[in-house]
Amino acid sequence: MKLRELAHSRTGDKGNTLNVSVICYDARHYEHLREQLTPERVKAHLSDVVRGDVMRYDLPNLAAFNFVLGKALGGGVTRSLALDAHGKSLSSALMDLDILEPR
Repeated sequence: MKLRELAHSRTGDKGNTLNVSVICYDARHYEHLREQLTPERVKAHLSDVVRGDVMRYDLPNLAAFNFVLGKALGGGVTRSLALDAHGKSLSSALMDLDILEPR
């Protein structure tokens, strides 16, 4: 199944760093997604774009995660020639990640 079936996302940028929040539709899926969405797996899935470290911050009270993606915006909004200099499409790309179905 695709991640988008269990969660939605939002993004924000600061310089060459992108934040991607993943928010569960249903809090019951939080633990399942915590197991599935490791920083390593997110970095591998977005490896064409993300050149730096990926850190995950768990937000259990919100049934959400915040991923901080380093060196992900081609130098930052004011330096990048990318069509999506703010990285908004990366949240959609992350939602395409294949995950196991919850038990």
